[in-house]
Amino acid sequence: MRPTTALLVTLLCLGAAGFAQQTKSAAKAPAAKAAPKSVDRFAVRTDEKISWHDVRATDLEGRALPDAERKSYFDRLPAEADGKVTPAVWGLSRDSAGLLFRFRTDATTIYAHYKVTKPKLEQPHMPATGVSGLDLYARDENGKWRWVQVVRPTTQEMKVRIAEGLDAGERDYAIYLPLYNGVEFLNVGVTEGKKFVGLKPRAKPVVFYGTSITHGACASRPGMVHTAILGRRFDVPVVNLGFSGNGRMDQAVGEFLTRIDAAAYVIDCLPNMNAAAVAEKCMPLVKQLRAAHPDTPIILVEDRRNTDAWLKASLRLHHDANHAALKAAYEQLVKEGVKGLSYVPGDLLYGDDGDGATDGSHASDLGFHRQADIFEPFLKAALGR
Repeated sequence: MRPTTALLVTLLCLGAAGFAQQTKSAAKAPAAKAAPKSVDRFAVRTDEKISWHDVRATDLEGRALPDAERKSYFDRLPAEADGKVTPAVWGLSRDSAGLLFRFRTDATTIYAHYKVTKPKLEQPHMPATGVSGLDLYARDENGKWRWVQVVRPTTQEMKVRIAEGLDAGERDYAIYLPLYNGVEFLNVGVTEGKKFVGLKPRAKPVVFYGTSITHGACASRPGMVHTAILGRRFDVPVVNLGFSGNGRMDQAVGEFLTRIDAAAYVIDCLPNMNAAAVAEKCMPLVKQLRAAHPDTPIILVEDRRNTDAWLKASLRLHHDANHAALKAAYEQLVKEGVKGLSYVPGDLLYGDDGDGATDGSHASDLGFHRQADIFEPFLKAALGR
């Protein structure tokens, strides 16, 4: 046998023996233990004594026409809207976007027990905290609204401590409801013996009518939408009538807008429209609102530019045409003597660096803050601040 052949045979034999030894050792190795189940540190313990409060006993801010009959208490539109607005708008109106519960307590632990209507708790580009979570804010000693904590939903029904170990003292709190899910019930809890007062909804909300962006896509949590940010900055109630993919200046929706005693109307529908639709629908909607409310400010908003439009001529042309159509409608309305209109340019709603969106179209938290900054002076003027 040649030396090289003998060496090869030896190596093969050693390798086979080693493999056999590894297999034998592996066979003797004890089975790995199953990983311990994770424990939700926010879950309510059985020994906690909690006083629960149904939010319906006080009422929620953000419900348009709160005295109207509803199929569900947490719907954004009354029952009669079913069949008047499009099926898509009706279905989306059953999401609780913009709904807000305010209360006052001296509790150092705050609880929530709630159930959402849809089993899918998240979206591919939006976390469960935004789609299905509750978002808690409180007033600080200077009266400013500050974030406290958010519920991280893992199932349709959650019974959790939203926040614990809070500094002692009585203060106002606000809980924003889920953006892209409906709610079956919501109870807010505090430790037994602690003070709890539900705060009634405030009058004359700012009403936003818009698209998925107004609806809340893609905020990380419900309090991060520009509508909510502006509500906190001005300390005013807000009605969010954003309908994902279906904010189209429809007069059927306008009928319900006219029934709200609003401090201002913000019409932000262009992301769901083209220039022809804007030219057809903008003026009739504004005149519908103005006929019902001669003095209520109306703010018209250009669509944001998609953050990848700098590289796509078709998108740039689309936005240019939309903006031109809205500007023409605005100028014609002013020419016809319609008062109380203002106009928000859309080019910089997300900023100018491309970082204001999650997917080119829908706002990130950064994009929502930038929109709020641009909206703020227009809303300040409309509210006479």
